[in-house]
Amino acid sequence: MSAVLEFAEVTVRRGGATLLDGVNWTVEEDERWVILGPNGAGKTTLIQVAAAQIHPTSGVAGILDEVLGTVDVFELRPRIGLTSAAIAERIPRHELVRDVVVSASYGVLGRWNEHYDNLDHGRAEQLLVELGAKPLLDRTFGTLSEGERKRVQIARALMTDPELLLLDEPAAGLDLGGREDLVSTLSLLAQDELAPATVLISHHVEEIPPGFTHALLLRQGQVVAAGPVERVITEELLSATFGMPLQLDHEDGRYAARRRSRRHAG
Repeated sequence: MSAVLEFAEVTVRRGGATLLDGVNWTVEEDERWVILGPNGAGKTTLIQVAAAQIHPTSGVAGILDEVLGTVDVFELRPRIGLTSAAIAERIPRHELVRDVVVSASYGVLGRWNEHYDNLDHGRAEQLLVELGAKPLLDRTFGTLSEGERKRVQIARALMTDPELLLLDEPAAGLDLGGREDLVSTLSLLAQDELAPATVLISHHVEEIPPGFTHALLLRQGQVVAAGPVERVITEELLSATFGMPLQLDHEDGRYAARRRSRRHAG
């Protein structure tokens, strides 16, 4: 297997703030990662580097056998599928779902005068079918529920058959049912051998889909732990990451965490 991401001492500073501090991280092409940490830990900054949206202040960021700073990012970015709240905000609300997905072929948000052939439209429809969103094809993006929008965004991110899929807090804003539907969808995707290497950002262990293989814990821009899920998602490491004593439960491939009560603290 070859690495799709190879970060060596990656540091990002903005003004007087250090957003990432000496991050070392490697993602292989058959791995599915979840990144967890509190607000301000540097999760989104890490994803922005991985998506070739920003450059590190120092260190080396290798992405898909290229090195940021030595490659044309406009050639690199189409090889990466990305979903984020910022992208969702830019999708025209009057756009048909089928067009939201197919327009990723040209890397545009909103149909203009570009031409798509039957293969493009067929792939967009197939992705929506696989993600359980076929009934949405002829709906406009603005009429969708938050959960439906998440599915459409993932289909769009997969449209160009990317080598790396980055999901920045895809469960944010979802209710319980929407979250569970999304976790199920991502679990199926994670178990698909043809799916790209995937990195998911979350605040909550409850959102880790079964089938995800690795985890990275961030606190104040630094890596607390990184490696196989079963070694990293532990009470001790999660407590250190979130700065409080946590009780962790694991059942049927799913995790749940809550603050440890005083009577169990000892």
